[in-house]
Amino acid sequence: MSDDGSLFMLALGPAGGSALYWFLYRYYRNTDKSHDFEHETAVVAKPVTGSEAKVGDVKGTREKRISGDNVHEFRQRVQRIRDDTGRTTSDKGSG
Repeated sequence: MSDDGSLFMLALGPAGGSALYWFLYRYYRNTDKSHDFEHETAVVAKPVTGSEAKVGDVKGTREKRISGDNVHEFRQRVQRIRDDTGRTTSDKGSG
């Protein structure tokens, strides 16, 4: 331990661990990119419009399922978003 090289290697471990912890913390927390909704978003309320016309009654449920559900064909509800190049958003990370 008398030469400076071994002292440098000894200090490299805790410094590297601290740097890795800081990097992972910043990567997963995105603290510098957070959005403060209450202060940065302008919400403009408008008066409620509509009428008092009664549309229908629901007095309990008699049917076990909702008409038009797709429980057994669940793949139909998956819609892939395509970008300008024609690739899906799930393809972007692989190429």
